[in-house]
Amino acid sequence: MSFKYTPNTLKKLEELFEEARYIIRYEKGHFNSGYCILEERRVVVINKFFNVEGRINALVEILQSVNVVEEELSSEMLKWYKQLKSDPDFGVEQSVQTKMDI
Repeated sequence: MSFKYTPNTLKKLEELFEEARYIIRYEKGHFNSGYCILEERRVVVINKFFNVEGRINALVEILQSVNVVEEELSSEMLKWYKQLKSDPDFGVEQSVQTKMDI
C-alpha cells in the first residue's frame, strides 16, 4: 500500500488521532524531534513550521509510539490504521511518495 504526502493524507491522519481521542496542536517551540507528546493528556504538539510532508512524517512516527485503542475507531479508520501498522515500511522515512494510497 502506498500514500502520497498530500493535505488529504494529513487530514486523514488527523482524523485518526481525533478518533483515538488525541488532540493535535501545531505550535512553535523547541522540540528536538519536531514534536512533543503529552501522553497523560493525550495531546500531541507538532512544530507549526513543518510543511505537509513534515507533519505527516511526525504523525506517522508518533502513531508508532502511542497506544491506540482500536475499539474507539470507526470501521473505516480501523481498516486504514491496520493497513498502516501492517505496512513493512511503516515509520520508515521515505521521499515525497511513500507506501499508502488514500
